[in-house]
Amino acid sequence: MTKTARIESATRIYFASDIHLGSGDAETARANERRFVAWLDRAAADAEAIFLLGDIFDFWFEYRRVVPKGFVRTLSKLAELTDRGIRIGFFPGNHDLWVRDYFRRECGMEVYPMPRILELKGQRIYMAHGDNMGVGREPRLLNRIFRSRTLRWLFSWGVHPDWAMRFGHWWSGKSRKSHAGPEGFDESLTEPLIGYARRYAETHAVDHFVFGHMHFPRDYHDGTLHTIHLGGWEKCPSYAVLDDTGALTLEMLEQ
Repeated sequence: MTKTARIESATRIYFASDIHLGSGDAETARANERRFVAWLDRAAADAEAIFLLGDIFDFWFEYRRVVPKGFVRTLSKLAELTDRGIRIGFFPGNHDLWVRDYFRRECGMEVYPMPRILELKGQRIYMAHGDNMGVGREPRLLNRIFRSRTLRWLFSWGVHPDWAMRFGHWWSGKSRKSHAGPEGFDESLTEPLIGYARRYAETHAVDHFVFGHMHFPRDYHDGTLHTIHLGGWEKCPSYAVLDDTGALTLEMLEQ
């Protein structure tokens, strides 16, 4: 498929995560999807690229020939944007990590299963969802189990899609409700990832870190260390923007 050439002008790069499409009742889920698609439309006006840093879906399990029902507006919009020449990168999160080739083949997206440093507008940007960093309260054994290729194969062959979706939505809802933890919903949630970034920056050249997962929006600076933490769209919808000067900022979405 030939992609339409875009007129060269000042462009920006956008980052978002933790939309959790499909969560809540039918009315809430539909409103959330409409809001996300509207944001994609606005971003596309000057976007060179859009990076989605995980948990875009509340649960996604992709069989070889079956994908979850729904999300038509989102998937068609993402395909439209890549057809227009806008780069879409996707870093699967813990709620949508079981992807195969559907997003790449049908939507033209780039899928990054692991954290990655990408050079964008002259800046080295470290991107990750944030669930597989081995920090904070993250249950490492459970995380390793969910990322197991063997388990994914067994699940896809042994569990009917209807039962898989039922289990997935039950688990996703339970995970979201317990997300804040006993300390509450505040900036302390982001501290483990800041600690990880500080240690990583000691041995690697990175200009900015961008994380999702913790759902709490925070723009943290400490000397040369800069981390952006994207908010979850249920309580704190936000996104980040990288402009042509190399400045990366956190923006809040009006609810």
